[in-house]
Amino acid sequence: MTPGESFPLAPLCTLGVGGPARFFADATDEATVHEAWAWARRRGIPLWILGGGSNLVVADAGVAGMVLRVGLRGISTFPSGEAVEVTAAAGEPWDAFVELVVERGWQGLECLSGIPGLVGATPIQNVGAYGQEVSDTVVAVRVLDRRSDEVVTLAPDACGFAYRNSVFKSRVPDRYVVLGVTYRLRPGGAPTARNPELRRHLEARGIGTPTLTDVRASVLAIRRAKSMVLDPDDENRRSCGSFFVNPVVTPDDLRRIEGVAADPAMPRWPEPDGRTKLSAAWLIEHAGFRRGDAAGPVGLSTRHALAVVAHEGASAADVVAFARRVRAQVEARFGVRLVPEPVFWGFGRLEDGLPADSGTGG
Repeated sequence: MTPGESFPLAPLCTLGVGGPARFFADATDEATVHEAWAWARRRGIPLWILGGGSNLVVADAGVAGMVLRVGLRGISTFPSGEAVEVTAAAGEPWDAFVELVVERGWQGLECLSGIPGLVGATPIQNVGAYGQEVSDTVVAVRVLDRRSDEVVTLAPDACGFAYRNSVFKSRVPDRYVVLGVTYRLRPGGAPTARNPELRRHLEARGIGTPTLTDVRASVLAIRRAKSMVLDPDDENRRSCGSFFVNPVVTPDDLRRIEGVAADPAMPRWPEPDGRTKLSAAWLIEHAGFRRGDAAGPVGLSTRHALAVVAHEGASAADVVAFARRVRAQVEARFGVRLVPEPVFWGFGRLEDGLPADSGTGG
C-alpha cells in the first residue's frame, strides 16, 4: 500500500469544504483496512475513516494522519426463522441497498430511503427518519477493533444505540472500523407508516394501505422537496442534510419552553422515557431565521431550516461560524442548546459537538 499525500478531501464530502489529508488510501478489501491501520500505527499517526462524506465537516487546515476511504462491497442474505438477515459491506451505497431490500419485499428500512452515504455509517449515527432507525433492525456489526487488532462482531447491546448516537460515534470514536452490518428484516411485512408527515403524503396520493414501494416513493418525494437527497442541480446540494439533531428535553424544560414559545402548535413528540422531542427546525425558524438566510457564502437551505448550505467560496470556518450563530440565537430565545449531527475533523476543542475554533490551522 502506497498512500497518496496532501490528498484533497473537499470533493469527497457533500458539504464541499475543508483541506487535505496528510495521507490518503482507498480500501476495497479487509486486508487493505488492516494494512492501512498497521501503516498508520507504525508511524504513530491517527487513522481517519471516510465513507460517503455526507455527514462530515473537514477543517480548512485539513487533517493530520491518514484518511482511509472504506469501499468494501458485497451483500449476502440468509433466512432466520420468519425473518431474513441481510449483511452488507460497509462500502455499499445506502440508498441502493434500501432500494434492493424494498424491491425484494423485505420490511424494516423503507423509511430510510434517500439518505446519502454508505452502509458503514448507518450504525455509527444510528441513522433514522420518518419513524424508523437502523437500531430497530441491526443484529450485528462487524468491525476491526483497533485496541486488539482483531476483527470482531458486535451485538446490538454492545453498540450503545441512542438517538442519532452510538458507541462508535461518541463513547470510543477511534476504536472501531466498521466493515459490515447485518440487518434483520421481515419478508412480506407491512411498511412502517406512523410518521404524520409520511401519512399525509400517502393520503394525498390516495393510498390508504401502502406497500413498501409506496412508502419508499413518498419518503423520496418528501426528502426531495426538502433538498434532502443528493441532486447535482439543486442549489442546496452542498450540505450535510440535517445539521442539528432534534433536542430531547425534560418535562420541566418543556414547560419552560412552551411558556417562552407561547404557541400551542409547537411540534413535540413524547419519548418513552417521559421526555419530549422538539423540532430543531421549528426552533431555528422561531428564533428569527428564515429559510435561505445567509451570512456571506453560508446559509440555511431555501427548503429546510435544518440544513446549513455552503455556497461558492465557502470555507469550513464559515460553516462553523454560521452554525455557532444559529445555535446561539436558538439558545438565547428558548434556552435550548442544539447539538450538531455531523462529525468534525481537524478542529480542536468541541463544545457540545460544535468546534470552538475555526479549524484554519497553523
